[in-house]
Amino acid sequence: MTRYIFIVGGVMSGVGKGVACASLGKILLSKGFAVSAVKIDPYINVDAGTMNPLEHGEIFVTDDGTESDQDLGNYERFLGRSFSKVNYMTTGQVYDSVIKRERNLEYKGKCVEVVPHIPQEVISRIKVTGKQDKANFVLIEIGGTVGEYQNMLFLEAARMMQASNQNQVFFVMVSYLPIPSNIGEQKTKPTQTAVRTLNAAGIQPDMIIARSELPVDKIRKQKISLSCNVPVDYVISAPDVKSIYEIPVNFEKEDVGKKILEKFGLKDKKQDMQEWRALVQKIHSLKKTVKIGIVGKYFKIGDFTLMDSYLSVIEAIKHAAWQENYKPEITWLAAEKYEKNPKETAELKEFDGIIIPGGFGNRGSEGKIKAIEFCRKQKIPFFGLCLGLQLAVIEFARNVAGIKKANSAEFTTKGDLVIDVLPDQKVLLKEKKYGGTMRLGAYQCTLMNGSKAYQAYKRSEISERHRHRYEIQNEYKERLEKKGMVFSGINKERDLIEIGELPNHPFFLGTQFHPELKSRPLEPHPLFVEFMRAATR
Repeated sequence: MTRYIFIVGGVMSGVGKGVACASLGKILLSKGFAVSAVKIDPYINVDAGTMNPLEHGEIFVTDDGTESDQDLGNYERFLGRSFSKVNYMTTGQVYDSVIKRERNLEYKGKCVEVVPHIPQEVISRIKVTGKQDKANFVLIEIGGTVGEYQNMLFLEAARMMQASNQNQVFFVMVSYLPIPSNIGEQKTKPTQTAVRTLNAAGIQPDMIIARSELPVDKIRKQKISLSCNVPVDYVISAPDVKSIYEIPVNFEKEDVGKKILEKFGLKDKKQDMQEWRALVQKIHSLKKTVKIGIVGKYFKIGDFTLMDSYLSVIEAIKHAAWQENYKPEITWLAAEKYEKNPKETAELKEFDGIIIPGGFGNRGSEGKIKAIEFCRKQKIPFFGLCLGLQLAVIEFARNVAGIKKANSAEFTTKGDLVIDVLPDQKVLLKEKKYGGTMRLGAYQCTLMNGSKAYQAYKRSEISERHRHRYEIQNEYKERLEKKGMVFSGINKERDLIEIGELPNHPFFLGTQFHPELKSRPLEPHPLFVEFMRAATR
């Protein structure tokens, strides 16, 4: 029998529902249960693919090509498995399905209404996930907070599920306890208000994860327990931590897993978090540092820096650094600064390695090209991801291969377009079919023996995830190879270039795919490990 755990947010978003959900899943997995997870996003967008990273954060891509919320990435990293389209749901998807079913007469002439048909569709999707993944537990994270209007239908679906079988459903609220600087006291009133809002939707939380800057003391726990009708030992302290990978370990200090199992009348099948605990201890003990710079453009919002745009890249850097026994120091470098003043690239000498991640559009592209040129000439380890590879090819074409007007069709219609739109994409763009139409998901790639890529993977056939419309043009391949660039990874099905590298360099490699999406804390991605080894030599 599948059990369902709903994770909802109180007070404000962005306080860690996703990692709380992933951590609960990790704990239950370590106790011998099969675990799956679902992220519900309440926006009308069918998926996350059409949103600006500054608006929404990173778009995480699964093997089957689903463009999802970044929380799916956390689920994969914590649970050590891949997810698919059934693990991701939006308001747009739900309404689209209901409307299509109505058009196909699947409601047999009934008047189709928002309630109950929308919540019923939500419930159906959740149950399909449990069945497909053969899960003992399905954890469902509802994005945003309980007070948001757009969440009402998902909360109604959760209420209906519990009403039909109370022994199968468990509710966790993740709520924030602020400490106003001019007061200096941890305040519980916002959490009390959030729980009452949830009560108004017909739901009583079984557990409250109390997020705060500092641990929650006994007095506040008792206050929350009394006001919110939750047993005091089911109020869990969740203070800020240095690494999100500490969270399952912290939860287990309060026997969170045991308490959830008790509610369902279950016992541990096993206890197996030794490797995870060892990783957490290692993270805290590392002394040597490695300095990595990320040259990008999706991290500045007014006076604030948004790290969510490159979340998987950041985590992949950490995973590789930890394996090599280093503590990573990551610095954000604005590409547009190098466009305005190319001499500013001299600061790249301060770093052990430079990464240029994926992105779209012309803004900052020339600055990134300047940074790549500096890394190539100064022998600084360089790793280009998706657009990073394309810009590395443009830089090499211009400055080494003598193709002075080399450019990308994404930026201009003039010059030598060494990067151009994939043929099938041209048709889609002409018809203005943008959403969910890129080259998405996992594709095969054959590696060249003796290359840096082969050295990293130690095999000739790999599968990696993609998200792009533009591709290196084969008509320029021979000219670039004659000048020393090695195209060490090819998708043979369509003869597409997937990896480019320079052999006479500590590490100069770019991928058309996104290797960061498959990195795990206990299984760092091999290309990131190889990059890190070059950076720490």
